[in-house]
Amino acid sequence: MPKKIIELFSQSSPESTPPIWLMRQAGRYLPEYRATRETAGGFLNLCYNPELAEEVTLQPIRRYAFDASIVFADILLIPDALGQKVWFETGEGPRLEPIFNANNLSLDRVNEKLSPICQTLQRLSKSLPEATALIGFAGAPWTVASYMIAGRGTPDQQPARDLMASDSSGFLSIIDILVDATTDYLEQQVLAGAEILQIFESWASSLSGESFEKYCIDPVARIITGLRKRGINVPIILFPRATDYDLAVYAKQTGANGISLDQFCDLDKIVKKIPEDIVLQGNLSPDVLVEGGQNMLNKIDEIHDKMNGRRYIFNLGHGIVPQTPPEHVKQMVDHIRRNKEV
Repeated sequence: MPKKIIELFSQSSPESTPPIWLMRQAGRYLPEYRATRETAGGFLNLCYNPELAEEVTLQPIRRYAFDASIVFADILLIPDALGQKVWFETGEGPRLEPIFNANNLSLDRVNEKLSPICQTLQRLSKSLPEATALIGFAGAPWTVASYMIAGRGTPDQQPARDLMASDSSGFLSIIDILVDATTDYLEQQVLAGAEILQIFESWASSLSGESFEKYCIDPVARIITGLRKRGINVPIILFPRATDYDLAVYAKQTGANGISLDQFCDLDKIVKKIPEDIVLQGNLSPDVLVEGGQNMLNKIDEIHDKMNGRRYIFNLGHGIVPQTPPEHVKQMVDHIRRNKEV
């Protein structure tokens, strides 16, 4: 059975009904996810347990029959694999022991440490419905480095920007090892069964101009080039959240096959500017999904109308939030599939 999302990247025209998946579709908005996470005894335990990670990855597929499933993992597993101490505080998010260079990081055990995620992918490649594509992912080096340097998420990534200014060689040493680790990790994900890759640049908005080009574009371009040289030819989607950088230039310079758009993007301009060989993804606001109802349905129709004539994947402008009613997700999926197949 053909997989709509994978076919989309080789087609010259769009589907009448766009394929659908959601960022963070396996997560806290689902009661079955919360129950499984409780069983795992912690977030990292859940990520590193192939059987339980497979289960939570499958949960939204069972409910909504999304066209793609993204493996359950986290962008901070790479720092953990490199030897940095990583943990998650309940209700507060990730914590790391801050670093200022790559001196104590090592690539030696990365593949071994991250092998459970590849085992999860191998399991999913057998257990997913035949028509459901399997997505692997990683965080972009700038975004991951900002956590590694600050020791947690920050509003403006100032600790990372301060290190960039005060010790550029130390900062670049972190970026460089992340490029190598991420390239290896994504290659292993594809060899384990991932059919599409997405790279999350969640903090793209905190850099601009030359800094964006040096620390957002160049590292991601190196990862994609490295993968292509290794014969990894699956589609690669990039998510440069909330950047004001020219996305057409970004797509060209990185070598992306698709661009995921946040909810703040001006779709009228984006559709006209980004070349048609780039698949677009997005960009319903997660807050609109929480609200549900007629306003949500109107926003869905508005996105579809603006994407008219373009190949696109329906998704959110950021990850689904925990307070989202599961019935709103069903309402969204039903509306897209029912109204667009007419």
